Amino acid sequence: MTTKSQIGRVLTLVRNSIRAISVAAAVAFALAGCSGSSSSQSTGSGVGEAGGKISGTVTFWHAYSADSAELKTLDQVLIPKFEKDHPGVKVESVPIPYDNLHQKLVTAVAGDALPDVVRSDIIWVPELADLGAVAPLDQEMPDFQKYADQMYKGPLATNKWKDHYYGLPLDTNTRVLMYNQKTLSAAGINQPPATFEDLKEAAPALKEKGAFTFADSNTQGWNVLPWIWSAGGSITDDDAKKATGHLNSPASVKGIQLLVDLYKQNAIPELILGAKGGTPTSDGLPGGNYATILDGPWMFPIFEKQYPDFDLKTAPVPAGDGGSVSVVGGESVVLTQSSDNKPAAAEFMRFLVSEEAQLEMAKVGQMPVLSSLSDELPKIHEYYAPFVKQIENARPRTPTPAWPRIEEVLRTQVQLALRGEQSAQQSMDQAAAEIDKLLARYNK
Repeated sequence: MTTKSQIGRVLTLVRNSIRAISVAAAVAFALAGCSGSSSSQSTGSGVGEAGGKISGTVTFWHAYSADSAELKTLDQVLIPKFEKDHPGVKVESVPIPYDNLHQKLVTAVAGDALPDVVRSDIIWVPELADLGAVAPLDQEMPDFQKYADQMYKGPLATNKWKDHYYGLPLDTNTRVLMYNQKTLSAAGINQPPATFEDLKEAAPALKEKGAFTFADSNTQGWNVLPWIWSAGGSITDDDAKKATGHLNSPASVKGIQLLVDLYKQNAIPELILGAKGGTPTSDGLPGGNYATILDGPWMFPIFEKQYPDFDLKTAPVPAGDGGSVSVVGGESVVLTQSSDNKPAAAEFMRFLVSEEAQLEMAKVGQMPVLSSLSDELPKIHEYYAPFVKQIENARPRTPTPAWPRIEEVLRTQVQLALRGEQSAQQSMDQAAAEIDKLLARYNK
């Protein structure tokens, strides 16, 4: 198994290689200019306008699970439709397990073996952009803004690295509060916790009934950011250059302090420390062990299959001084720089984010990224309604190539605070200092 340090060394080698290639390309470009070649401002770099004549093969890497409804829809509905509309084009669908896709992409960058189009986890886009592996769509797609204007702001923001957008949101999701009303009612609580104070007030009564108030399975960004933002805090400044003064601000610390206080009250199980052997949230919520969790829309079919008698309820993330703010998840679609068929690849991307394709994927649980479809989603699946509401002001994890390491810093420091080995303020001070160093590597 490849370790994170090994991956880091590979990334460093790749970045150095890409930068060397970029320098060589820049020299060649400059020499071309000196020889008197005319140049013009590129608005397409070979991508071309929508609806142009296209042909050839488009290779598409993605992580739709084998035998999943999403893969069937892609292979049996969407691709045949696209190929029918574009008789000269063949789309080669290549499913790759999610756990392998990131490493395969990094390896492909080094070997110049990338496909034309990739369905990328949103947190990988800045890294691929920094490597020079993906095209800046706001420069290469003449109609990029037309599509960007139709997207939810949070998912769109995940594609921005420095001054350009390197992808289009393909599917999105967020976390909302899921609760077991029977568990709450047994403790005399008639409504789900709507605020931080409600959570704290509910804890003693739920503990008396043998239930935890809230459960989560880790302390990474995906888990703790909703609490920091809802408390009114932030991770970095708007330019993602500095965490100090933001992550360790009184508001941010207040979000972490809520988790620490609940943990000390035995209102959150050790599961949040990543402890093995604990009851998973997917079993603990319907089983009455946990009164509330935060999770995404994919849990509805899971609960329906495994616990058909469980009446799953949802509510917004409990609000603090910053309101009710959740975190953006999902995938983007990116165009690789090495694609030798950018016109057809870009046209396929346009199709994937069209209302037609987005609605087909919505039927099998992929939440669309087009805000214009908000009213349609609850008609397809009723459970989409609370997520449509929560995504409106959900925020992206800081779009930076450093994000995977920032998550590790958050995970470690929040756990130290939960264990009582240092205060929430000390943990966030330390996390901010470490994250400042990580961000500095990409802001020189």
